[in-house]
Amino acid sequence: MTRQTRADHPVSATMVSERGARLLLGSGLLLLAMLWLGPLPEMARRAFSPHMVLHLGVTVVAAPLIALGLIGLSRDRAVRHPVAWALGASLFEMLVVWGWHAPVLHEAAAARLPAFVAQQASFFCAGLLIWVTALAGRSRAMAGVSVFAMLFTFMHMAMLGLLLSLAPGLLYDPAYCLGAWGFDPLDDQRLGGALMAVLGGLPYLAGGLALTWRMLDD
Repeated sequence: MTRQTRADHPVSATMVSERGARLLLGSGLLLLAMLWLGPLPEMARRAFSPHMVLHLGVTVVAAPLIALGLIGLSRDRAVRHPVAWALGASLFEMLVVWGWHAPVLHEAAAARLPAFVAQQASFFCAGLLIWVTALAGRSRAMAGVSVFAMLFTFMHMAMLGLLLSLAPGLLYDPAYCLGAWGFDPLDDQRLGGALMAVLGGLPYLAGGLALTWRMLDD
């Protein structure tokens, strides 16, 4: 009998029936279509909080649903170099999120449709990549790296959200921050930052804690 090290000991992967996986995948794709084809994209190009609602809907609601569906439908496929994928996914996600919230890129996405499409596509790809790599792990080593990736994402999302919500003035061109839902432009920016800090960070914190519990409970 081959001796198995603790680091390679299999951790129970996210198990979803084929029917459940199809339901999750379909729900995620439907939500993605509703987000992108509804009123939010137009609102997001004129006000900050609708932009953040759209961003978070894509990355922390639609993306994990689609990730769980894809994992459930292809659970027997091994990922080569999973640790590198997890670390790369978390770094890529941070660069995408911080990059598109820099004033020059945020304003470019608000002003030009191709840039807006690129922004939304990169948000979705970054969100999907980090959830797939984190939830598809099959070993203790991979689970540990995934916990780090989830908590790292939680921290940088919360940090960026706090910076946006505590900024003393508008960070973006007032032409693209008109306010929404009765808020003036500055309060609208602060609301968007608060949404990122809380609703954007907590799903990753919950994911990291769930992975930790799964690893310890195995």
